[in-house]
Amino acid sequence: MLLKSFLSIILLFLLNPIFANAANQKVLRVGMELQYPPFEMSEKDGTPSGISVDLAKALGKYLGRKVIIQNIAWDGLIPSLKTKKIDIIISSMTITDRRKKVIDFSIPYAQSNLCILTNPTSGVKTVSDLNQKGKVIAVKKGTTGNIYAIEHLKKAKLLILDKESSAVLEVMQKRADAFIYDQLTIYRDWENHKKTTVALLQPITKKPGYWGIALRKNQPKLKAKINAFIKKAKSDGTFDKLSYKYLKNIKKKFVELNIPFFF
Repeated sequence: MLLKSFLSIILLFLLNPIFANAANQKVLRVGMELQYPPFEMSEKDGTPSGISVDLAKALGKYLGRKVIIQNIAWDGLIPSLKTKKIDIIISSMTITDRRKKVIDFSIPYAQSNLCILTNPTSGVKTVSDLNQKGKVIAVKKGTTGNIYAIEHLKKAKLLILDKESSAVLEVMQKRADAFIYDQLTIYRDWENHKKTTVALLQPITKKPGYWGIALRKNQPKLKAKINAFIKKAKSDGTFDKLSYKYLKNIKKKFVELNIPFFF
């Protein structure tokens, strides 16, 4: 009798559309490094937050999939994607030819430029000042700043570090002449250390870098759905809302400096 009642409950659960949809809803595992506020960060209780988190949740809702955010160190994101530990990456990742050899990308959803954080005594005014013997450049491992320095600043010595904060500290303590990273981060680092750093916010490249959502190769259906979501988010005000929520003051500064904004 108890077994019959139990089976009846299970059958009712499976036949109910609401419960069946919840049970069958596929999880979307989104990888990001929660070390880049206000795009990827954590609240005091460890809850993921930021622009990329909100964007991931909106994408999950669009796809009808429950989103799980996985906090992964930057240099572990692409390996985690390739080995199927995560389904996509939303982590302010620039689309590059080098990365496209091993993974795929959506259409761009934002743009960003590289610039320089230096210190008051370095004598650095432009990026060309760095490409000389005796100059030391701090970069975060695996970033576009790292790649740029390797390809274009071959005369300088590189300090390749795991964390942004370590690179900033090298500049502050004058063990490095510059840190190459994106404009938002450099501006924020300068605001936090105005006496010991100088932000050179003008782009060091002619073309901006474009951020995309990364996914594994040979997933045309998922890629098409992600691209459709990005187009929709651009047209329906989703990105404008995210800018107002997280980047209101910084956007004003970008406008003052005549620097193209992210969205």
